[in-house]
Amino acid sequence: MEKAIWSCKDYSIFKVGGNLLQDIARFVVTENYKHHSSGHAPNMAQREIEEIYREELAYSKDSAYFIVKDNEGKIIGSIRVFKWDRRTITPMQKIFHISPLEAIENNSGTSFWHIGRFAIDSRCGFSTVRLFKQLMTLAVAPILHEDDSYMIAETDSHLLKVMNALGIETRQIGNPIIYLASETIPVCSSKKGLTDFYQRFHPLLSAS
Repeated sequence: MEKAIWSCKDYSIFKVGGNLLQDIARFVVTENYKHHSSGHAPNMAQREIEEIYREELAYSKDSAYFIVKDNEGKIIGSIRVFKWDRRTITPMQKIFHISPLEAIENNSGTSFWHIGRFAIDSRCGFSTVRLFKQLMTLAVAPILHEDDSYMIAETDSHLLKVMNALGIETRQIGNPIIYLASETIPVCSSKKGLTDFYQRFHPLLSAS
């Protein structure tokens, strides 16, 4: 049985394993279409769910998955971080044809952490900004434990503005494309660029 790592009166946050990858993939695709298109997810969404599920299977051994459930047990949020082994094809390489090793200055000791599968149900009835801060804090934590590290991500353009406003210093490393129904931008952020955000919002994971 899953055990919450943080709870309040409205929702609980869980760190989960690969057994929920199918549920996470379905949630992410469904929420992206709800946010960025006028109708329900099209028939092609099922194919996208399967593609994301297969991708996550390849990343799962080096990943940490966090989901949020409301008091009825419904998933209302998700995020994933994985440490790139420099061999597995990342979404950034697959979708944007960008190699982090070429786009970001690095040496043999530099670690890269990919953050993705972020989604929040905007109709959950409470502050999604607080929830975003909590999920992102959990995702960036392992990056800050490394001496020389970078976050890499493909980020919705609206979410990127929120990230920057909250103190995450990002650098765009490629041209945007439309992915999962929204304009998506490839970015990176150094350990230094993530530190201020983490220090400001980490206390949200201790207060209920």
